[in-house]
Amino acid sequence: MHAVSVGEIVAAGALIAALRERYPLAPVYVSVTTVTGRRVAEQRLAGLCDGIFYAPLDFCFAVRNTLRRIRPLVLVILETEIWPNLYHEVKKTFAGLMIVNGRISARAEPRYLRARWFFAEVLSLPDAILAQDEVSRGRFAALMRLEDTTRLSVGGNLKYDLQPSAADLPDPLRAFLDGLGDARVWIAASTMPPVAEGDVDEDEVVLAAFECLRAEIPDLLLVLVPRHPERFELAAARLAAGGVNWVRRSTLTGESRLPLPGVLLLDSMGELGSLFPRADVVFMGGTLARRGGHNILEPAACGKAVAIGPHMENFPGIAADFRNAKAVLEIGGPDALTAAVRSLLLDRDLRRELGERARAQFLAGKGATARAVERASTLYEFAVPRPPRSWWHYVFLWPFSKLWKLGARRRKARQTAAQRRLPVPVVCVGNITTGGAGKTPAVLWLTGQLQAHGRSPAILTRGYRRVSREPVVIAGPGEHLPRHATGDEPQIFLRRAGAPLGIGACRYEVGMQLLERFPADVILLDDGFQHWRLARDFDLVLLDALMPFGERDPVPLGRLREPMEALARADAFLLTRTSAKGRLRGIEAKLRAINPTAPIFRSKVTPIAWVDAANGAEQAVADWQPESPMAFCGLANPNSFRQTLRGLGIKTRAFWPFPDHHVYAPADLRRLEEFARSVDARALLTTEKDFCNLEPDWYLCVRQTPLYWLKIGTEIENGDELVQRILERIKG
Repeated sequence: MHAVSVGEIVAAGALIAALRERYPLAPVYVSVTTVTGRRVAEQRLAGLCDGIFYAPLDFCFAVRNTLRRIRPLVLVILETEIWPNLYHEVKKTFAGLMIVNGRISARAEPRYLRARWFFAEVLSLPDAILAQDEVSRGRFAALMRLEDTTRLSVGGNLKYDLQPSAADLPDPLRAFLDGLGDARVWIAASTMPPVAEGDVDEDEVVLAAFECLRAEIPDLLLVLVPRHPERFELAAARLAAGGVNWVRRSTLTGESRLPLPGVLLLDSMGELGSLFPRADVVFMGGTLARRGGHNILEPAACGKAVAIGPHMENFPGIAADFRNAKAVLEIGGPDALTAAVRSLLLDRDLRRELGERARAQFLAGKGATARAVERASTLYEFAVPRPPRSWWHYVFLWPFSKLWKLGARRRKARQTAAQRRLPVPVVCVGNITTGGAGKTPAVLWLTGQLQAHGRSPAILTRGYRRVSREPVVIAGPGEHLPRHATGDEPQIFLRRAGAPLGIGACRYEVGMQLLERFPADVILLDDGFQHWRLARDFDLVLLDALMPFGERDPVPLGRLREPMEALARADAFLLTRTSAKGRLRGIEAKLRAINPTAPIFRSKVTPIAWVDAANGAEQAVADWQPESPMAFCGLANPNSFRQTLRGLGIKTRAFWPFPDHHVYAPADLRRLEEFARSVDARALLTTEKDFCNLEPDWYLCVRQTPLYWLKIGTEIENGDELVQRILERIKG
């Protein structure tokens, strides 16, 4: 989500919270442009988002670098941030792109129209533009091509969905205000300097009005809030020269007091919203100077009487709604400010009536967040993006990708011609991409299901990265073999499958030797979708919902082992790691386009227990929470482990990814423990696969930090249906 500055960040809070509620496992990142924006974001969005960073300059290389690190499924732009390279690069990744709370001010509209030829092209890229009101929708439409306006609609203003922030009032401010008793509080919010010669300086106007009112209203507190930090010192100098009682927010302590009438100079950022509930009257700055106004919804949400000047061009829809509802006091110019504030401060009934109308109008405008969430959710669930690519990817990697594709086609033809069949049925559990897709948990699950139905399954696997020169390795259930003889994933099968295991490159030869020793009546072929030398009776193809289609191109440009059209020969699909929910509808739509008949099942990781690597003691995940942990793993998709930890509510001090199938040398383990101590981590967390890649004497290198690995299973929606389909195919 991109929120340029303070106003957009305030509006983003409710939207992020709603998205978090719908997709609790989905990471949310917020980019900002200004220093003030970042400071406010860190205050307001703490705990809501996973990271806050400065948006990159709109150069292709900078944008690609950021997208490559975050890999967003959807980019949400707040209000009007039209960055052509950002938009183009996002759409090249096939991620969703939308503008929310969109508006174009009256001042900016002529500049945009002069470059309509340019903006028409850029605004053709978003999948949706939700304008704040009909005025803004019309201004966007004037910039867009007619055929693109179908993606333009009125979504409402997110700021209507704000909640008053009384609970966030900082302690020094709370103590200071409580010490003033029943003082009448006038907030001059976001005051602005003149635009040009002849325009008004709102600080001067406000202080002149205060000078007139302080004799009539002896219990008056003016809270002066300049919009920009660089104006704080000038305001302080004016107060010092004016001979009034005043104090700076930055100097307040719990013991600070101010004789009334007096002025509080709010020389801080991000605290204005917390003050509105304590106000009696609010004058919104930027409306007397020709600045186009600021948003009046926050004080309206608190039911406060709001006065504005004639300049609300930046918020035409909101201004029109409040004028029609008689929910705001509008003055014609600076000379009328004193009388307007006097009438509101002295007439309690008028003040209450205006505040009630303002709150009623605020409540009537709610709903923009819900509309934005629904549109963003659709984009999120249909997005199947890939990492961004530079020109050199295509220049240097595209030819090799074509060679890989050609080689895969020839290998398939050669192996298919020499294909042989085992004397028992074969069920293949494979995938179409390099790297993991959750095949090991799926094979374990399927083994247990077949055993529960009275079958005697055995497992065939290649034993990836094993270093033994033995062409065939056969092992019975629970038999112990060293990792160098099997590879890492077969170690998990040996410990947990309860079925015989055969390891070797030629699965037919391995299968025949396996059947000579064990009376298996069905073979589970692990990672064999591209092993055409062995005939199979059922092809179950797994797709990792976090990285489903291998960046859409064959190796090395992407991660596909063969073109996506090969999915047409699958008998069933299993989407793994579906806990975050995103992409699923998009993945399923693409699968249906390639293979209309194969059923699609969904699975998710089910954490079972944390296992103490030192002694094998197990702790159920519900009964044990690691204290200040650091995590590491060597998986093809380390984000899968991150997602699992997030689902368990575990916040790590650090996360250290290693290459897939990484074998941990003593130096690796020493570096891990040293880094864990540097970040004050008190436990190391990893996966079962990574535990299998530790040397037997690993504990000699990790002496001070306990190490735990996560024992997991898999849960498949409608799993009984999948098992019945397999049994029907292999019966007899």
